[in-house]
Formats: sequence, structure tokens, C-alpha cells
Amino acid sequence: MPHFTIEYSANLDTQVDIGAVVELVRKAAVETGIFPLGGIRVRAVKCEHYAIADGRKSFGFLDMVLRLGEGRDLVTRKKAGEHIFKALSACLDPVFANSKFALSFDMQINDKETSWKRNNIHEALNVEAVLG
Repeated sequence: MPHFTIEYSANLDTQVDIGAVVELVRKAAVETGIFPLGGIRVRAVKCEHYAIADGRKSFGFLDMVLRLGEGRDLVTRKKAGEHIFKALSACLDPVFANSKFALSFDMQINDKETSWKRNNIHEALNVEAVLG
């Protein structure tokens, strides 16, 4: 279950291909080797209405939250998080260079006792792998 939710200020649409950012985060998550492929989700939500610092509309943000299931130790989570953040941050270097911008990334661990899921994507990927 790694589920990434990206919220971003609408003014980024003129500076960044958000679809490419979503794909970059997905690939970086796969590269960590700690997440089941069939559980990876990356979604982006544009925030049309936002207020940053003193209210200047030229300021921008991208905030990403990763919700994941229990079972990975802190060292593993930090290594994965650093890999993903480094890739995302490098992708957004041009935004930092051309505007005032805030980037954040947080991990949240879901309590398995209060997290329900239903997913048949894992099965499909396994069948595809066997059939080649």
C-alpha cells in the first residue's frame, strides 16, 4: 500500500508537467524495492484556492504525503523517503530557480487495525509475470 497524494498550487501548471511528476514519483517508489508494485498509487490534486505566507499569488507549493502500511523499520522508511524526495526535488529544481516555492513530503503509517483494502491488481500482475 504505498499511496502518494500530491497537492499543489494551481500556479505550478505553467511551470511543471504534473503528469510527469506523478510518473517520476511512481518510478522512484518502485526503485526503492520496498513496496509491492500492485499497491503503488500516486495521485495529484490541484489546489485552485490557496494562501501562502503573505498571500502573494506568485508563491507556489507542492506537498506530498505517503500513506503506507505497518511493517517497515525506520531505517528502511528513511532510505526510501530520501530516495523519493531526492528525485522529486531534482525534478523541481527549475521551479526553485524561477520562483518562490515550498516543497514538502511526509510519511504516515496506517494502523492495520483501522485500514481496510480490496485490490485485485496484485493477482493480475502475478498472472502476467507467469504468462510472460
